[in-house]
Amino acid sequence: MKILVTGGAGYIGAVMVPRLLQAGHEVTVLDNFMYHQTALLDSCHYTSLRIVKGDTRDASLLERLVPEADAIFPLACLTGAPICDQRPQDAEEIIIDALADIIRLHRPGQRIVYPTTNSGYGVGEKGKHCTEETPLNPISLYGRLKVRAERMVLETGDGITLRLATAFGISPRMRLDLLVNDFTYKAVFDGHIELFEAHFMRNFIHVRDIAKAFQHALDNFDKMKDEPYNVGLSDANLSKKGLCEEIQKQVPTFTFSESSDAKDPDQRDYIVSNDKIEATGFRPDVTLAAGIAELIKGYTILPKVREVTTQLSNV
Repeated sequence: MKILVTGGAGYIGAVMVPRLLQAGHEVTVLDNFMYHQTALLDSCHYTSLRIVKGDTRDASLLERLVPEADAIFPLACLTGAPICDQRPQDAEEIIIDALADIIRLHRPGQRIVYPTTNSGYGVGEKGKHCTEETPLNPISLYGRLKVRAERMVLETGDGITLRLATAFGISPRMRLDLLVNDFTYKAVFDGHIELFEAHFMRNFIHVRDIAKAFQHALDNFDKMKDEPYNVGLSDANLSKKGLCEEIQKQVPTFTFSESSDAKDPDQRDYIVSNDKIEATGFRPDVTLAAGIAELIKGYTILPKVREVTTQLSNV
């Protein structure tokens, strides 16, 4: 199958694209390489990989690339509340306008698998799992844009949307601002973290399992299409404090404290049910504990950087 992956050199794409190539698909990656990443260098030996350096907002590029594909994975995104708040116009152009062009150019029967976010649930009801039937109530600009984008994809009649839990794990295009990645980083390098709103709940999913979920959606497209699916670890609905306790099991010297002086910029607080996608046969492979162990090992390779800010660390 010919697959177009926009943003294919990003955190998720850098894990997903090699998996698709290994499965025998022909993959075209459209990415602007805004972080100067070298994520796909080890896949360049595949003759079935084509890399196009460009911007997903370039309609002329999409006009050339979209018709060639059997399936489209629109991963290109400004991901997360902080960067969308900092660059709102870019966020809307990339998340909404570029997606609208893809939808306009796609032909009936062309498969679209789109990553949205379970941050669309906003603040959940205490003790009650959010399902795909739970009303969406996004708080951040990022959440609102992704909810709009999900609606656009599902209205095509050719789409599946995956409401991803908070991603974690090692990727060739590494991100340190994601909650598990960041907290583990601070445990390893700083030994301490000060939490704000430590009781806020999140669900988590490893980046390799995100790639697996996309392939699962592609392989089961006819029975899953036109529906949204939560994608997360069913045994990893945890508070920030609970996450720190899990990290502490593997980094015993790690300490944390709670502060009431600051607020989470994105007031998300929810637990999530992943029963719907599990009923289709999907099961994640990587536990939270295994992902934390992987991160600890990976951080022996990465140099310590200071750009991970307090603002991002509790998002």
